[in-house]
Formats: sequence, C-alpha cells, structure tokens
Amino acid sequence: MVYNLPMASIFNRPLGVLVLFSFCSIGGAQTPPARARVAAGAKAFPEVHLRVDTSLVLVPVQATSRIGTSITNLTEQNFRVFEDGVEQKVSYFSKEDAPLSVGLVFDSSGSMTHKIHKSAEAAAAFFRTANAGDEFFLVEFGERPKLMMPFTPDSDQIYRKIVQSRPFGRTSLIDAIHLALVQMKNARNARKAIVILSDGGDNRSRLTRREIKSALLESDIQMYAMGIFDPNDIPKHTPEEENGPRLLDELAAQTGGRVYPVDNLNDLESIGSTLGNALRNEYLLGYVPLNDSRDGKYRQVKVKLAVSEETPALNVSYRHGYYAPAQ
Repeated sequence: MVYNLPMASIFNRPLGVLVLFSFCSIGGAQTPPARARVAAGAKAFPEVHLRVDTSLVLVPVQATSRIGTSITNLTEQNFRVFEDGVEQKVSYFSKEDAPLSVGLVFDSSGSMTHKIHKSAEAAAAFFRTANAGDEFFLVEFGERPKLMMPFTPDSDQIYRKIVQSRPFGRTSLIDAIHLALVQMKNARNARKAIVILSDGGDNRSRLTRREIKSALLESDIQMYAMGIFDPNDIPKHTPEEENGPRLLDELAAQTGGRVYPVDNLNDLESIGSTLGNALRNEYLLGYVPLNDSRDGKYRQVKVKLAVSEETPALNVSYRHGYYAPAQ
C-alpha cells in the first residue's frame, strides 16, 4: 500500500496499515514531501531530522500463505519492486516490529445488536497483540461517528469504552472512516492503521464512496477490517447493507490492507488475534524512484516475490500506487 508523507513526519509517527510510503500528509490535502536518504545497510527506520536530498518511497508488504499464515523468513533478495513498470533498486529493507498507531473504528449501529458482545471480545484479542510504543484511538459509529477516545497507549481504556456501547440507529461507516483519517493526523508513529469492526453496511453517511476512496488513496494509512457477515441476515438488509462486504473489501485492498470475513461469531476472537499479529509481521521496502519528476502524478507500484519454484504459492499485500510530490 502507498503512503505519502513528509519524511520527518514518517519517522515521528508509527507506520500504519499501508504498503507504500511516499511523502504527504494524512487525511486529505497533500504537502510537498521532505526528502530523505537511507544509510547503506540500515536496519531500522531512518533518524528524525536528517537533512536529505532524495525522495524515499517506503513500501510496507505483508506476505502470507494460501491459508493466511504470515511468512516471516523472507529476505531483501526475495523482493522485486516496480514503479510504472520499471524495476527499482531496493535501498532499504526491514522486518522489525515497529510501533503502531491504530484507529479502531467500531460499529455500534442497530444492526450490531446481537454481535456487540463478540465484537468486544475480538477487540480485546486484538489489543492483546499490542507492543510497547503502540497507541490507539476509538471511533464509534451508528447514526453518526463519534471520537470516543483520542490517542492513548492504554488499550484497556479503549476496551472499557467498547463494552459500554449500546447499539442503536443506522450505519455511518464511510463518515466514521473519514473521522478516523482526520484523527490520525495526531499519530506519533510512522506505521498507521485503521481497523474496522463492522458488518460493513452503510445507510447513513453524508460522504460518498468515491470521496472516501480518494481520501484513503491520498493517505499513508492501511485499512483492515473484521467483516461480520451473517448470511441469515441478508433478507433483512437494505441494498446498502448487502453491499457492505464489497465496500470493505474495496477500501482495504486499495490501501494494501485486508478484510477478515467473519461468518461465525464464535470465530471473532481468534480473528482479532490473527489480525493483530498480521500487522506486526510486515516487511518494509524502500527505494529512491528512478523517475524523480515532481509532477504530482499517480505512480503505479508492483511488488513481486523472487522465490524458488519449490516454495508454496504466497500472497503479497501492498498498496498499488501513490501520488508523486508536486512542485
């Protein structure tokens, strides 16, 4: 997935759910990216406040088996990166578990009435994967989204807010994602992720599908979701609610994230744990684009795996493009 941020900002904040970093500000308006240089052989995020003269694109990548297990033993030589069809030289590689800034977007609309308890358990399982340096905020949404808890390192505070949720009203999912993007401007870490817990239906938002897709495309944030899709509820759904799974899948794929479908509520807790572990098993690839034009145009990014023929088929998730800085 692709992130556009000022370089200094990247290293002051955790990397989110994303596969690609270019340099821009989160949540909408882009700012001309600062520039950065990566020291040869660096194994951690570059230092803050470096004076730089080259743009660095950082591409977070997640590799999984066909059954979704994270693959953690790949090396720099196993990755090839292309921008607009031209192969780029990987000059930075890391697979360290850097701190995360996570926005939990929790559905408390009326459609979640019979799912709220299990959803809270899934959130608790996700928080149990947290590491020192992580921070979290909570956005709840029903008729409208609300910031229930700003950034805090204390995930227990977030959980206590969640268990007090009382499902009510229609579903403003798209507006809630937008609120989370705005709140993410306050993130301290370079790695940033929005994690949604919802059945995916939207029948209340003022913003459109196209508008939120555009906002996510211009952000440096990966989006993941635990999509609670009960086939038995479909006859009761509006067309917007029936389209919920597709909406979540489109948005997550665009950012290099992923949707974890939940067909059985009893699986929610284990999926919460799986998602948390996946966020902490990403590779970070960096390259200086051969095309150094500051034209503000969209650049397509592709990551390929270079592994032996005997290696079982693997899946890679990443953001497939970013906007170059403009003059």
